Amino acid sequence: MARRPGTPRLLRELNDRAALDLLVEHGPLTRAQIGEHTGLSKVTASQLLSRLEERGLVAVVGEQAGGRGPNAALYAVVPSSAYVAGLEVGPDGVTAGVADITGRMVAQVTVDPNGADEPVKLVHNAVVKACRSAKVAVDRLSAFVIGTPGVVDPRSGDVQFSFDLPAWHEGVLAALRTDLRRPVTIENDVNLAAVAERAYGAARDAEDFALMWFDRGMGLSVMLGGRLHRGRSGGAGEIGYLPVPGAPLPLSTARRVPEEEGGVTESTSWGIPTLAGGYGALVGADGVRALAHEHGITEPTAVECVRAAAADESRGGAFLDELANRFSYGVTSVNIVLDPGLVVLSGSLGRAGGAPLAGRIERAVGRISPTRPTVAVTEVDGNPVLRGALHAALEQARDEVFSAGES
Repeated sequence: MARRPGTPRLLRELNDRAALDLLVEHGPLTRAQIGEHTGLSKVTASQLLSRLEERGLVAVVGEQAGGRGPNAALYAVVPSSAYVAGLEVGPDGVTAGVADITGRMVAQVTVDPNGADEPVKLVHNAVVKACRSAKVAVDRLSAFVIGTPGVVDPRSGDVQFSFDLPAWHEGVLAALRTDLRRPVTIENDVNLAAVAERAYGAARDAEDFALMWFDRGMGLSVMLGGRLHRGRSGGAGEIGYLPVPGAPLPLSTARRVPEEEGGVTESTSWGIPTLAGGYGALVGADGVRALAHEHGITEPTAVECVRAAAADESRGGAFLDELANRFSYGVTSVNIVLDPGLVVLSGSLGRAGGAPLAGRIERAVGRISPTRPTVAVTEVDGNPVLRGALHAALEQARDEVFSAGES
């Protein structure tokens, strides 16, 4: 790819983008403060702010009192200069959020599928409802990022398979882009939880870490060098299939369609293995609830069992010990192969165990692994998949809106 020469126009674009990113991160700033952070002269900073005001991207929002002379004007990014949508799609509903370009969420809604499973209709209805709540026209949205369970092909961007969303398949992405007439990205939901964790949570600014999602099922996301590791076919992180002691092997039950019959090659196709075995059988909600009941923790759901045990370790300590040993199989496998240094527990079960479970897992891993990672509980507030989707959509929109340059 040819490099762009260092023309005055390119330098202006770079300075404009640096100033906009600075204002998003730090809030309202004066011209002098922008100059201090960017190293620009007062004249250059003034010219920059004039350009951004003309483009409708920044505005004066107040004044800052100083010493002698008039008060300095405070500039901020105009929130309404662009909007994005993030969605979490699951078997029980679709949660959609709309955020302005500063990252402030202006609406969040959940739509019940009511038995319908047609992806385009579900997403469209959720987006329309969220936009109505936000009082923002759908055509003002600059980007959409959708989080779904299952494997997403890193080349095509389509869902390869999902147990929970059988209607999501190859071709859905193109149909969504046609319907919404905007850029749409589909991403694995646990990957988006990791995006949120790095932006807002326990992995803030961490270059390498692993996020393990313990919920009804379980999943893994790996961030290496600040980038998600998806794998060749998008299957990185399907740790529920990991063979572990105490559980039968997960076996594929689906026939792979040969390439000459219109299928795909063996190396990139996906069967439909059962999760009646493997790591997922030990640490999924059903397995956790059964283990809790064996220890006399008889709350009706796995999350309530884990939460009750963590709240009263004199009652639930033995259960947490055994649960931590189960969880440690997966954490140790990830640690030995990748040595991420940090493993974050997320999902409703990971969050419910809190520090009592995280500490036990860290100690269990330390006993059977040559290195001992830090095991932390998620610090992301709210819905981590939705927050990750919105963060990813904002990065896309800012690249488009902030880097538009001069006409």
